[in-house]
Amino acid sequence: MADELIQMRVFVHVVEAGSLSAAARELGLSPAVVSRRLAALEQRLGVRLINRTTRSLALTDEGAAFHARCLRIVADIEDAETQAAVGARAASGELRVTSTVAFARRLSPLLYEFQRLHEGVRVRLHASDAVVNIVDGGFDLAVRFGTLADSSLIARELAPNRRVICASPDYLDRRGRPADPQELVHHDCVLMGEPALAVWQFAEGTSVRVNGAFASNDGEIAHLWAVQGAGLVLKSIWDVQADLAAGRLEVVLDAHPLACAHIHAMYPHRRFVAPKVRLCVDFLRERLAEQAIEMIGLKAISA
Repeated sequence: MADELIQMRVFVHVVEAGSLSAAARELGLSPAVVSRRLAALEQRLGVRLINRTTRSLALTDEGAAFHARCLRIVADIEDAETQAAVGARAASGELRVTSTVAFARRLSPLLYEFQRLHEGVRVRLHASDAVVNIVDGGFDLAVRFGTLADSSLIARELAPNRRVICASPDYLDRRGRPADPQELVHHDCVLMGEPALAVWQFAEGTSVRVNGAFASNDGEIAHLWAVQGAGLVLKSIWDVQADLAAGRLEVVLDAHPLACAHIHAMYPHRRFVAPKVRLCVDFLRERLAEQAIEMIGLKAISA
């Protein structure tokens, strides 16, 4: 088993470094030894993991899938070694986090602060509005709105979340301010995702199918279009707080709250949660709770 783990570590270093020689320098080995161990791994698995030329390396499909699994295994080994060496209170190693594009911008200063408190941690933040598979993607932690129907994950609430429907004052002056959810069918709505599936759900049980000229899979683009006057958009208060405070956006239908989708940290079930994950979740929970209290007092959200 020791040889197999060594081969996996070499493989991960080769992929991350981008070349055999760079990986050899990181590992303190000769390029020939790195090449032999990579070849031995491929022979043992019976599949080519990396297509190699004199100038470049490229993962095969099998190599990409195997790399994602290896990242998790190698990270677990590093965490186990670190925990045994310095105790359960120390956070160290690579911390791979994924979140939406918009919320990643709010997370980035918090993760910077966390890293300054735990200098042994190396933060890797992946921003995407696509819901990625945490395990297959090699992530330690996902920060998402709502929870995922995946029993293999632990979901821990980080902060409350209020979702609002808002638009630019210019749009509302031109098209009017809806007073009832059913009036949304007469408005231009900026959509996120597939337009044919665009249904906005309210806490009272009302569901309204909406439509509009603009749709994007990127929440930030939808946000920008709304500020420019393209129509109504459904967003988290966390995403639009600054625009509401500055008057660039205005909330409508405030008397008809939307269904909640609180902010959760999600991570794989494990008997022992890595210190870096446990401490990061605790840190984010504390900081986001402070920010939530500040937003509750923001007059613009109830205007």
